[in-house]
Amino acid sequence: MDIQLPDNAPQSPDPIRDLLRNSKTIAVVGLSSSRLRPSNGVASYLQSAGYKIVPVNPNETEVLGEKSYARLEDIPFPVDIVDVFRRPEHVPRVADSAIAIHAKALWLQQGITNEAAAAKAHAAGLLVVQDACMFLEHKSRRPL
Repeated sequence: MDIQLPDNAPQSPDPIRDLLRNSKTIAVVGLSSSRLRPSNGVASYLQSAGYKIVPVNPNETEVLGEKSYARLEDIPFPVDIVDVFRRPEHVPRVADSAIAIHAKALWLQQGITNEAAAAKAHAAGLLVVQDACMFLEHKSRRPL
């Protein structure tokens, strides 16, 4: 796991716990309606933990009872965390969108890294997490 805190972030012994505690809305890029996909299992868990999940997938109309949006820019309300289930080559475009919608954080799921996109998001003031499963990180920090 790689964490890049915004330059103006307050000192914290556990910035991941702070992010998860202070966030309410998570846009899940690449969220699939298939229960066999990791994105569905992670998003379902996060939803059961009280987060508002926002599916972002142009191939879906609804996932987990929530309207799906084709792009982050189409979401008509603020998003705290952009959680990415896309291959590394797609991350730069997602990072640009996360910056454009003024998300607080860009989270790349386990196995996903893109240093250039992470650096750009970090420079724009986002907290960036790479190569980490939000489900596992949330579960290990319970109760939040």
